[in-house]
Amino acid sequence: MTPPRSEQGFVRMPDAEFEAMLARAAEKGAKRALADVGLDGEEAALDIRDLRSLLDCIRLVRRTAMQTAVRMITTGVMLALLAGIAIKLKIFSGSP
Repeated sequence: MTPPRSEQGFVRMPDAEFEAMLARAAEKGAKRALADVGLDGEEAALDIRDLRSLLDCIRLVRRTAMQTAVRMITTGVMLALLAGIAIKLKIFSGSP
């Protein structure tokens, strides 16, 4: 039995059959991609949760490091300003 063809020579198939074939191909491709990166098997969901948790921790550390750096720079600038004011007003000059 030869499949039906259009005027241009393309093979025609019912839409439902085509959609089912696409779904099977997508599922096979997704499974192969997960297997290629080692996320197949019984513990794949646990591995993905662990990876997401690790990414959340990295983001938290990055945010905390940035906040700490900004606080240290701000504190340094404030100390420099206070030292400049103290020198300008001769607060610690020692002479009466």
